[in-house]
Amino acid sequence: MNALIYKSTGSWYVTKTEDGKIFNARIKGVLKISGLTSTNPIAVGDVVEMELENELESTTTITSIHDRKNYIARVSPHNKNQHHIVASNLDQSFLFATIKDPKTSQGFIDRFLVSCEAFHVPAVIVFNKADVYGQKEMDRFDELKSMYNGVGYTVLLASVVNNTGIDEVKEFLKGKTTLLSGHSGVGKSSLINAIFPELNLRTKEVSDWSGKGMHTTTFAEMFDLPLEGKVIDTPGLREFGLTGITKQELSHYFPEMRRRLNDCQFNNCMHTNEPGCAIKNAVNTNEIHVDRYVSYMTILDTMEDKSY
Repeated sequence: MNALIYKSTGSWYVTKTEDGKIFNARIKGVLKISGLTSTNPIAVGDVVEMELENELESTTTITSIHDRKNYIARVSPHNKNQHHIVASNLDQSFLFATIKDPKTSQGFIDRFLVSCEAFHVPAVIVFNKADVYGQKEMDRFDELKSMYNGVGYTVLLASVVNNTGIDEVKEFLKGKTTLLSGHSGVGKSSLINAIFPELNLRTKEVSDWSGKGMHTTTFAEMFDLPLEGKVIDTPGLREFGLTGITKQELSHYFPEMRRRLNDCQFNNCMHTNEPGCAIKNAVNTNEIHVDRYVSYMTILDTMEDKSY
């Protein structure tokens, strides 16, 4: 029988069949997916084939995995040489960010967007906690919105306290499978709970986190929405390590750069010091935002020569 993976608890998975039955499932032997070397062979969002083990205990054995439409992966927090699939078969991703309390860096946002581009998942940026923003923060929001809108991304402003953007976020979630991601403390779960209180997603405040790198759990969990569609909630991320991308490929995942790559003088242009670079020319004429170019250069500098 076919089923959808809703949750991973280590060696066991929570699955739901097409007729809505819930089963606890485990893997038969070692499942290997061609071309993928991840820390988790099965991810939330995967469609699997199962065989019934024990009807009374509602346990099954996963025998195979259907091909994935797409997935989002990041560097494994346990092993930088491996990647972890966060979720699969997504219609879109929501990156929750905040301009203060806590501040989400543009670098984090851009790394997440690069990953979405690389794995062919449309991204929406939700700037949350608008109720704590003063004029300075709102001016910054306007700058960021203009910059990301110019690249082609949807940017939303939201606040549970002020009831800002709630209906807009709800409309974007309707009928789609959406990955929810962001730093801890950005109010991701609180916002979704305000829209869909029946989900009762777990929330954690910033003060609950102490020490960089302490939070290494990367398990996601899927929830059905009452208005059709699903959300996949993820634990708060401290950082988002890119995986499976080479230095030469990086510019392809900046949409404003991608459309200009053929105009560079050299085919292997890295857009750093080469003559006749269309990307640098576009930065100089304000066609590419300088902050996005700085993000590109910063990510490039942290990448290894072959992959990251």
